[in-house]
Amino acid sequence: MRMDIAPILASLGRHKATAALLVIQIALTCAIVCNALFVVADRLDWMRTPSGIDEDRIAMLTVTDIEHHDGVQARNLADLAALRELPDVEAATTTNSVPFGPLSWQTSVRMSADQKEPVASIAQYMGEGVPELLGATLAEGRFFREDEYRWADDLDARRTEMIPVLLVTEALARRLFPGRSALGQSLYLGGQACRIVGVLKGLARAGDPDRHNVQEAIVSPIRMLPIYGASYAIRARPGRAAAALREASETLRNLQPRRVITDKKTYAEVRAAYFSSDRALAGLLIGVCVTMLAVTALGIVGLASFWVGQRRRQIGVRRALGATRRDVLHYFQVENFLLAGMGIALGMVLAYGINLLLMYQYELPRLPSYYLPVGALSLWLLGQVAVLAPALRAAAVPPVEATRG
Repeated sequence: MRMDIAPILASLGRHKATAALLVIQIALTCAIVCNALFVVADRLDWMRTPSGIDEDRIAMLTVTDIEHHDGVQARNLADLAALRELPDVEAATTTNSVPFGPLSWQTSVRMSADQKEPVASIAQYMGEGVPELLGATLAEGRFFREDEYRWADDLDARRTEMIPVLLVTEALARRLFPGRSALGQSLYLGGQACRIVGVLKGLARAGDPDRHNVQEAIVSPIRMLPIYGASYAIRARPGRAAAALREASETLRNLQPRRVITDKKTYAEVRAAYFSSDRALAGLLIGVCVTMLAVTALGIVGLASFWVGQRRRQIGVRRALGATRRDVLHYFQVENFLLAGMGIALGMVLAYGINLLLMYQYELPRLPSYYLPVGALSLWLLGQVAVLAPALRAAAVPPVEATRG
């Protein structure tokens, strides 16, 4: 029996209010779920941003002295020598930051000495052998030589000349020197020319970077000290990061009992803390999607069940006139398909509008077009599953129901 939709539309026309409520509910679900899933996918993609370092083997310790000490350079060298002697530690240094760490040091970069406005504000990493310890790899050039390093306190007191060289990441090199190699080029930091001697494949920024320039950073040959806010970074032997962190903490405490270790984390913990808000938002949005889909499914079940109860005599008449159980089942399925279709069509318009609002307010990218057909198909399937039980009850109505008042 061919299904004619005219009687279905006529029936829906007699229940405009309830049908409209269900259409609006489906539309809102379509619009919100499409955008929520897009935001979730965007956050998950952001959380997978590579740091450019050997994450499994890095750990950090931050210390604070409660007493003033002279000879901070010698003390720092003694600390590092003790850390390097530990069985689970392969290398140790002091650094101002790590990729996706809580602290970000920024510096203004100019392309020439007489340029008034900087071309960029770039994340700056400092510390002896930081790229090597972190496991960053070179795309071209070399790492720093021993004679190129300067102590941070000497630079601060102007007891030494400025740093002569630096490393840049590939992303920054491409932006500042498009179409040519950055190797051998100079950037100006504080009016001082610094020659680029190496290009790193990647080294993500710390702090709260713009996602578009998260891989733009420079590394300066400056030996950092804890009194400048630097932390101890250790490179552990494979699979021993947690054990190396415990050993390092105990060693630093024994070297100076009045020193306070304010923070200690493996890099996995550093990264987890950095993306904690993104992870929480993704979880919240997934919960919202599940809730909205469940409420929509329950709405379809409830409305279909109500209409089946209302139409029992009408269904009985159709059965008495020759309609099969399959015809009745298809009637309710087609009815739901039409309602879902109207809701989805409206929902797509709403989804596009919400996406424009998110783009304007939160600089989110445009919603990819494939989210809409995927969302439409999902809601159509949800509607068919939800309406199945009430439709089967309707199909079970016997022809004798037509004789009852």
